[in-house]
Amino acid sequence: MPRMLSPLRLTGATVLRDGQMQDRSVVIEDGRISKGPQPAVDLSGYYVLPGIIDLHGDAFERHIAPRPSAPFPIQTGLRSTDREAAANGVTTAWLAQSWSWEGGLRGPDYAEQLMQGLETYRPQALTDLRLQVRYETHMIDSADRLLAAIRRYGVDYVVFNNHLDEAVEHARTKPAAIAQWAARHGRSPQEHMDLVHTTAARRAEVPRHLCRLAEAFDTLGVSYGSHDDTSAETREHFAMIGARICEFPTARGPAAAAFAMGDPVLMGAPNIVRGGSQSGNIPAVQLVRDRLCDALVSDYFYPALAQAAFRLVDGEVLDLPQAWALISAGPARILRLADRGVIDYGKRADLVVIHKETHAIEATISGGRLAYLAGDAATRFLDAPAPLRMAAE
Repeated sequence: MPRMLSPLRLTGATVLRDGQMQDRSVVIEDGRISKGPQPAVDLSGYYVLPGIIDLHGDAFERHIAPRPSAPFPIQTGLRSTDREAAANGVTTAWLAQSWSWEGGLRGPDYAEQLMQGLETYRPQALTDLRLQVRYETHMIDSADRLLAAIRRYGVDYVVFNNHLDEAVEHARTKPAAIAQWAARHGRSPQEHMDLVHTTAARRAEVPRHLCRLAEAFDTLGVSYGSHDDTSAETREHFAMIGARICEFPTARGPAAAAFAMGDPVLMGAPNIVRGGSQSGNIPAVQLVRDRLCDALVSDYFYPALAQAAFRLVDGEVLDLPQAWALISAGPARILRLADRGVIDYGKRADLVVIHKETHAIEATISGGRLAYLAGDAATRFLDAPAPLRMAAE
């Protein structure tokens, strides 16, 4: 595992602490936020903010398979993903891997390969990489296999998906999209739709199946939710079985229902940065403005996380502490990560150093380990008066 930084004090920066921007120092020691005199690094002109916690991202897919027909070894893809996450201030990240009837890179076989690959890679990781399973609700015969994999690899987060209705709608209105979808998995459009209809025919078995999984998740301590809720009724249905996390509601109705029931709502940071949903769903900024969004996630683009926070500040939707909480303290609260998400004594030393003028991320510290360093911040660290030796954990 990468070694920790030796004890040091970050001085001169503006620090997000206790919900406010404060001009004070931050001490790192033994991978935690500490106190006391230590060798100093002058970070005047920078922000020091809590490390970003990303609850849902599938950018790893393009690192493993930059072209559908050109996959690379999982270890290569994970290393590249890890470094991209660190370069964008992410210190904890859930990789959103499908467990789907689609098969291929989104099927159970590949999901288990990725779990094994992540377990093997983790000792080398710069950041805390974890796995979220995106479970297609009609995968009824694979329930025991899923639970065995969750136990074996310590998976702690699952969301329920159902893309069958989308496939049926696309077959009617967007046949070219179905042809492309089918081709990715080596099927003809007819073969693809035959699989869709065969899978959908088991619809009556789904409610009991999901209840069984929910009961098992509760026993295992797995957090779970639903993805792409289209209505308040859908959100209520999932909430009733215990799937309390509302990920990417497509309209205001399910988000408002989640708020009324005390369920956290996750939206995509790219939606904020681009000014709207690439799928034509509700603009995330609308839910943030209405206080119906509890966290932002990378979705498919890690740079969007920090950019979204500053976009909300620039647009006077939120101040910086509020906006940054959507990618740090909020996600930590949702996934019950009591040791991170804020800068406080005894917490993990998960920190992001950001240039005040350019908003460029120039350093990321994850668990007291230097995960990324660039720009003038790199010069500050390297030119510090006292050598910042690396101390073995």
